[in-house]
Amino acid sequence: MLKINNLTKNFGDKKAVDNLSLQINSGEIYGFIGHNGAGKTTTLKSAVGILQFDEGEILINGKSIKENPLECKKELAYIPDNPDLYDFMTGIQYLNFIADIFEISAGERQERIKKYADIFSLTPDLAESISSYSHGMKQKLAIISAWIHSPKLILMDEPFVGLDPKASHLLKGMMREHCDNGGAIFFSTHVLEVAEKLCDKVAIIKNGRLIKSGTMEEVKGDDSLEEVFLELEG
Repeated sequence: MLKINNLTKNFGDKKAVDNLSLQINSGEIYGFIGHNGAGKTTTLKSAVGILQFDEGEILINGKSIKENPLECKKELAYIPDNPDLYDFMTGIQYLNFIADIFEISAGERQERIKKYADIFSLTPDLAESISSYSHGMKQKLAIISAWIHSPKLILMDEPFVGLDPKASHLLKGMMREHCDNGGAIFFSTHVLEVAEKLCDKVAIIKNGRLIKSGTMEEVKGDDSLEEVFLELEG
C-alpha cells in the first residue's frame, strides 16, 4: 500500500530524514514514533506529496508520488498534526468541499457525513462556522473529511492530540475497521500506550534514521514499548 525506499530529505545542511525505508501493507495499522524533530512529520509530508524530497522513492499502491501525484492522492488521506481548515466555511460546507474534490456522489456523501458526524456527535455543529470550533472539534472534522472518500491509505500526524477520551476511543475503532476492510494506516504518535495496544507494526526513528521496526512483538519483546523507546533513545 505504501512503500518508502531510501527516503532522504535535507533542509540546508540538516538531514531531516536519512535513507529511510519502510513498507506499510493492506490491513496494517503502522505506528511511527520518535522524539520531536526526529523526522516523523517530514516523512509523512513527503509520503503524501506535500514536501519534495532529495533522494529515494515513495510508492502509493505501486504508483510514484513524484511521477503520479494526482493518481496517488486519490487513494490516500492525510491529517496533519494541526488541521488548518477554512475558518470562513461552516462544517458542512467544508465536508461538501472535500466531497466535491473527490467527486463523491450526493447520496454517498450524505450517508457518510451523517455516519461519521453522528459518531463524533458533531452533527448539530455542522451548520456553525469552523472559526467557532474548538481544537477538538476541528480535529473531528478533519477526521471525517479524511474518511469521507473511503481512501485506501490514511496517514495521520499525532491524530489523538486534542481529542477527548471518548473521541479517541471512537477513532481507534474506526482505524481498526478501516484496516480490517483492507485499508492501511500509517500514523505518528507520542502516546506510546496507544501505539502498543493499537498497532500491528511500529517503526522508531531517531535523528532522521530508522533504528528499529517490525511487528509489535518483534520491536518490544517482553518489555513495554515505552521501555524499548527510552532505551533506544539513549
